[in-house]
Amino acid sequence: MAAQPPTERADATRNRMKILHAAAAMIAERGAAELSLDEVAKAAKVGVATVYRKYRDRSQLIFALLDEQEREFQQAFINGPPPLGPGAPPGDRIHAFLHALVDRMETQLDLLLLAENTASGRLRSVPYAVHHTHLSILLAQLVPEADSAYLADALLAPLSATLVSYQLKERGLSIDDVRAGLDDLLRLMGCPLSH
Repeated sequence: MAAQPPTERADATRNRMKILHAAAAMIAERGAAELSLDEVAKAAKVGVATVYRKYRDRSQLIFALLDEQEREFQQAFINGPPPLGPGAPPGDRIHAFLHALVDRMETQLDLLLLAENTASGRLRSVPYAVHHTHLSILLAQLVPEADSAYLADALLAPLSATLVSYQLKERGLSIDDVRAGLDDLLRLMGCPLSH
């Protein structure tokens, strides 16, 4: 029988959450490029050594932030209320899922850009695999005769942080334009939208 990972002590959990909340607030205020572990420690009111013991560098802290938010997002589409969660028709769930991903882009674009440009990249990440599997299942229900895995990749491709950043900053699109473009793409695929 495999050993269970050690349970985090209550004070360690409190400190981890303080660090993550402080880092998220700093990023929301100034962007991810300005994130400093020393400043995060000060804002979280924990010792600098506490931050460095948990996160060796800025990238580890960024991935920890994304991981925490990804867990909440996955809970929403796996167990949450419809249309994002179970109980709605597949087309409505696909629409809600893609819009929820755009919402994450809007609030976490700096973090997602940093994560996407690491050595492992977006396509090899666990969140991408989970998102792809979820969309593939919904697409197979909606269009059983289609290659749902290919279509899932096609629907996720426009949601790369690099592309969304380019669309917002270089092309002058708004986040609403990105949502509308996804809706047009879904309509072109014949996906029924009730919105």
